[in-house]
Amino acid sequence: MDRIQVIGCSTPLPGPPSSTAPHSNSSSSFKFDAPTFFTHKPIRTSLPDHVVARSRSCSAAENSDAELRRALVGEGLRGGRLCCCGRRHFMAATTSPLIPIRPSNASDDSSDYAAMLDKFHAPRPQWYEEFQAMVLDKGMEAYEAEIARYKSQLFSKLKGKVKEILEIGIGTGPNLKYYANDNDVHVVGVDPKRTMEKYARAAAAAAGLPSPNFKFLQAVGEAIPLEDASVEAVVGTLVLCSVSDVDLTLKEVKRVLKPGGSYIFVEHVAAKDGTILKFLQSILDPLQQAVADGCHLTRETGKNISEAGFSSVELGTAFLANAPLINSHIYGIANK
Repeated sequence: MDRIQVIGCSTPLPGPPSSTAPHSNSSSSFKFDAPTFFTHKPIRTSLPDHVVARSRSCSAAENSDAELRRALVGEGLRGGRLCCCGRRHFMAATTSPLIPIRPSNASDDSSDYAAMLDKFHAPRPQWYEEFQAMVLDKGMEAYEAEIARYKSQLFSKLKGKVKEILEIGIGTGPNLKYYANDNDVHVVGVDPKRTMEKYARAAAAAAGLPSPNFKFLQAVGEAIPLEDASVEAVVGTLVLCSVSDVDLTLKEVKRVLKPGGSYIFVEHVAAKDGTILKFLQSILDPLQQAVADGCHLTRETGKNISEAGFSSVELGTAFLANAPLINSHIYGIANK
């Protein structure tokens, strides 16, 4: 990584960073090639080598080689029983003519991504996922109102410049209103929970994004079903706290970004060592993971992003009054 710039830190919630604050020279790197809509590119249908390698490494203690091979071709044995859940067919449900499921000469490897979905995000009961989607849709209003000034600043970097956007962990789509109100923008939203789709589609419509310009894929950040160098920007907010493998997700983000592309992020991270808040986070972390779909309170996500190999990273910190337990926050832009 060439350079990292810290934008600033404030507590309690500050106003937007000053437009006169110094920025790294990477600010001028928001120059993208003339857009060639990524919706015309085929979705990647065979897993990258590094994803398969990481999967094998993580599974060594619990799966034999034969079991792993069966998992990666979609058999998905769980407890000796064949999994026939709808996750196995999530790729078959995405039939937009603008985003072909696979090239015509490709083998049928879409089950690889379904297997990775179950591996990195174990299926939850339907009632739980429905309830969580409803809570995220209705219960985050105060948080979104407070973080809005930061998001407005970050997403202003995309308006009028970027036409091909992937959002990982799109959830109920709270970010779409910041960047998806342009008829020329094409968005792919990735989330492991199918229950989020109806909310994300409603948010896209409310933002003014034409329906053909929005695609929802049920997948995980550790195995993004898009081609290499296929998007100009990747968006991820409150995602890396709950993925199973932060570094693998960031590697996938870099893989799908075009040269010069940008990754926009807002994440909560662990409080400073020695503080009462850090002590509370350490105590409550297991409970948080259980009730909040794998969300971790004590991750040092800023360090992961800074060390992921981006050419430059602009990173700021903030403390949000409406989210006392999930502080501090980091926000910024990383350029490929």
